[in-house]
Parts: sequence; structure tokens; C-alpha cells
Amino acid sequence: MAVIRCESNPVVRPQDVPPTRPNFRVLGAFNAGVAVRGDETILLLRVAEAPIPEQESDVLIPLLAESGDDVSIIRLQSADSRYDFSDSRVVSENGRVAMLTSLSHLRVARSRDGVRFDVDPEPALFPRLSMEAWGIEDPRVTQIEDRYYVTYSSVSPRGVAVGLAETTDFRAFTRLGLMLPPENKDVMLFPERIGGKYCALHRPVPRSFGAPEMWIAESPDLVHWGNHRFLMGLGEYGWDSARMGGGAVPIRTERGWLVLYHGADASHRYSMGAALLDLEEPGRVLARSARPFLEPEADYERNGFFGGVVFSCGAIRLGDTIRMYYGAADETTAMADIPLRDIYDTLAEEA
Repeated sequence: MAVIRCESNPVVRPQDVPPTRPNFRVLGAFNAGVAVRGDETILLLRVAEAPIPEQESDVLIPLLAESGDDVSIIRLQSADSRYDFSDSRVVSENGRVAMLTSLSHLRVARSRDGVRFDVDPEPALFPRLSMEAWGIEDPRVTQIEDRYYVTYSSVSPRGVAVGLAETTDFRAFTRLGLMLPPENKDVMLFPERIGGKYCALHRPVPRSFGAPEMWIAESPDLVHWGNHRFLMGLGEYGWDSARMGGGAVPIRTERGWLVLYHGADASHRYSMGAALLDLEEPGRVLARSARPFLEPEADYERNGFFGGVVFSCGAIRLGDTIRMYYGAADETTAMADIPLRDIYDTLAEEA
């Protein structure tokens, strides 16, 4: 397969992003939404940062203060037997995630060539609401007419909800409120109305029966969402048999809506595959990947804050090539060019 990883990968690293506070460090700049505006390629990065511990035994938990205008810090000790610290991303208690070890916000990076990016010195969107107490994550950017809509995960002790914001210039952003309640994430808007309605892919997370799988919904106005229906579930081929969810915003092609999605196996190894949806009836899956078109193979994909992960939130079409930006090992942002024909070659028709 002719996946061409950018020679400059990773194109954005944590050290390229200034922290929001002098006592914080940036752990990751990754999972970026992507847009093209004029002659610029825009990345809307998820930036994860954490307070710098004074002692090696400290585990510091950043949390948006109830007032919404500051960040408080919870101090734990790594020897505290009440908690499980084995996953560097979270603190678990009684077998469930209790706290996050970082606080994420969204930051703009700009490029004239799609490779060399300048990162804005200040956040584009920073947590400020109670439903964002543990941060805002994994943005997807969809251009509809002259506006860019941003869907993102809104994380708090009440669960993961879906936030919606809009911008026309990637300098001023307006929050439009919660789009979907917990527990949901990986939401992408289609870039045009279909049958006169807005459409979105989303990934609810059942807590009793079922599995984290992809659904589709529609709206007359981007505010009221309904006609939710199952789209596709965990795969039979191994690579996406444990977890899956939408990645990049759907791309219109001659063969259907191309949806790049992530899948994980039982060992938490995240890869990227694709699905084709009918252009007029996007709730109908035409084909999906029997094997991934991108797997974590490069060193920066296998090793990092959480290794063995390639995870895309944005891609653009350049002729017969898909240029995909993706998070590598939950730490950096990388880019790869993949011929459309090679993505199509991974597809197996749905029965």
C-alpha cells in the first residue's frame, strides 16, 4: 500500500505549543480537526496539558473550577491504594475512570504548505463550562457554506457529551451549546445538506447492553437532532473488533461518502480504516475496510504518551489522494498522503 508518511513527521509536537500556565507542561498536541481556508491549511489541535509535579510521588489532577474562570489542582499520591494509576491518561477507582490526568483545550495551527505549521500562542477554545470541567477534546471541523462548524468532546464528571461551536475565520469562535448528551463522542457533520437536512455521525457508548458503535442522525437546523439510527458495528476482522468510531469528516467521492474511521483491537492498538456510504442515503453502508489502510508502525506512532495509536479527526481530498492528519501515540500530530485507490482496495462490500 502506497501510504506516504510526511518526511517531516510529526508535523506538530508538544514542544511546539506553549502551555497556558507557567506551572503546566504540554503532554500532547494531537487529534486535530482540519480545514482549508484560502491558501492556508488549518489544524484545530487538541492540546493536553498537566501541572508539573513538585515531587515524583505526586499525581496532580487539573480540573476546571466551579466558577469556570480558573483551574484547580487535586493532589494525589502514587502510593494511594484506593486508585489505579496504570493508565497514564486516567486515574481509576473501583474499576472505573474517576479522573483525568490532563486538561485539554483547542488550539489553532496554520500552514501555507500543509507541512510546516505555526501554532497560535493562545487557545482557540478553552474549557469554561461545567460540562467541560475535564476539558474539550478531539475536534472535527466541517465547512458548510461560509461557516466552519466544530464538534468536540465535552468531558466532565457527568460523562462525555458533544459540544458544537462555529467560526468564520478561526480567530473568533462562538459556542452553540451541547449538541448531544453523555455518553457520546466522535461526532462529525456532513459538509452539505442531504435531502434538505443536516446529517451527523456519532458514537454513543452503551453502559448496559451493546457496544461503542457508529450511528447517524439528522437535523433541520443543527440544533434539534433526531431520527437516530444504527449505522455500523464492531468489525469481524480483528482490527476494529473491540472499539470503533468516526474519524475524519465525510468526504464526497464518485463512489459515495468516504468515512475514515478508527478501530481498536483487544490489545488497544488503534488503526485507521474506511467505509463508503450512499450519497443520497448516508444511513446505508455500501462497503467497509476488511483491513486498515494505516496502522501504527512508525516509531512516533508506536511510542509516546499512549503508544500504538493512529487516530484521525481530519482529512482533505487532493485530487486522487487523501491527505490525512492524525494523532500519533496520543502525543503528536502526523500527516500522510494515501491514494484513494489504495483506500478503496481495503473495502469489502456489505451484504
